[in-house]
Amino acid sequence: MGFGANDADYLENVPYNELKLCQRASLVRTLSQEDIELFAVMSGNVNPAHLDEDFARAGVFEGIIGHGMWAGSLVSTLLGTVLPGPGTVYLSQNLDFQKPVRIGDTISVSVTVSHIREDKPVVTFDCLCQNSLGETVLRGTAVVLAPTEKVRYRTRQLPDVQLKRHDRYRALIDSCADIPLLRTAVVHPVAGYALAAAYEGVREKLIEPVLVGPKQRIQAAAAEAGVDISGYELVDTEHSHAAAAEAVRLAATGEVEAIMKGALHTGELLRPLVSSGGGLRTERRVSHAYVMDIPTYHKPLIITDAAINILPDLEVKADICRNAVDLWRTIVSEEQWPKVAILAAVETVSPQMQATVDAACLCKMADRDQITNAFIDGPLALDLAISREAVTKKGVRSEVAGDADILVVPDIESGNMLAKQLTFLGSSDAAGLVLGARVPVILPSRSDSLRTRLMSCALAVRMAQVRRESKVV
Repeated sequence: MGFGANDADYLENVPYNELKLCQRASLVRTLSQEDIELFAVMSGNVNPAHLDEDFARAGVFEGIIGHGMWAGSLVSTLLGTVLPGPGTVYLSQNLDFQKPVRIGDTISVSVTVSHIREDKPVVTFDCLCQNSLGETVLRGTAVVLAPTEKVRYRTRQLPDVQLKRHDRYRALIDSCADIPLLRTAVVHPVAGYALAAAYEGVREKLIEPVLVGPKQRIQAAAAEAGVDISGYELVDTEHSHAAAAEAVRLAATGEVEAIMKGALHTGELLRPLVSSGGGLRTERRVSHAYVMDIPTYHKPLIITDAAINILPDLEVKADICRNAVDLWRTIVSEEQWPKVAILAAVETVSPQMQATVDAACLCKMADRDQITNAFIDGPLALDLAISREAVTKKGVRSEVAGDADILVVPDIESGNMLAKQLTFLGSSDAAGLVLGARVPVILPSRSDSLRTRLMSCALAVRMAQVRRESKVV
């Protein structure tokens, strides 16, 4: 046995010559929602009786039930890992499903040797699955070819599996169903990915694109990408600078209600947008927000500012907060207040760390109604902002800590790194939007997936609708 190993690290079989009649093995498992979803992913069985609460409620069992073969797979687990164990080969299986298994049900599974052939290592097992009430949910028999040699096998560590759910994404798209198409200037879409995003935005009934840029280059990109743009309005400009300026003009005059970045640099688009003569500035500082759909977090999370303001001072951070709060109330609830965590490296105020001083000032500004419609706390380290466990261990008293809706980062570098880490290492979706201008600005990255671009479009649709209804200044 290797250093640090114990019996739990190994599988040891019971070969044919050690098997006896009535020999038995068992295990206990509790069915969870994640078990059902993983089984559906692996098997492809997406029967709505297992996955759709409304559909299942109208069925004979009046609610979601587990896949029948989930319990059957537990029988296979016992046979393959315990009795007889490694080296076992399935020959046949009979299963009689007697009762459904529901989420939260604890199932006791057993296999018992019922017949051993003398001429060859073929063994029959009685198989039984019962719930915690002692009711039989599955009964059957299995015939296996038992191993003939003793084996002790070190178990292989399985990869961690994380389900990436997209309910939030779909819900955001669906919430735009009754909102008019958003007439959107797509700036300098001279690459296939930019045109594909516009095309998918049309197909999802989110936007009405106005393509702004060099006509010949846009048409060439469309031909290369196989995207039909014949039905789209196209405004010809000389180059990307001119395209950005023209898009801002169209927005300032009300000819479009939103702007989407195409294949040009972010700074190139923002220069005419924030200029005093562009007509799109408000009393607020322009800022950027990522709306993150993170598989391991229990709700959507906004990270701001990770793309525009490099080293924001206190006044700029106050506007960053205000913009993010307006966005949250637009997409989540106008009746509730979001929980805003002002991030720093520590949770105590230190004059040597400007981020902690700014955080304390922002909290006092909220107390004096200089920032409204939000619960604000800081400084908070990242773990305290999002982890209830960390809050409990550190004994921090806060109505924001452990349950933040919005993370306000100290500077663009920390924000950009945090958002990109969640996206590329945490399998998260990040929809980006520029806030604080008179129209929403969709600011996708070139590395963004099509899915993320559609999320950004949906956010812009919701923001524009609120502006039409004059609910946000």
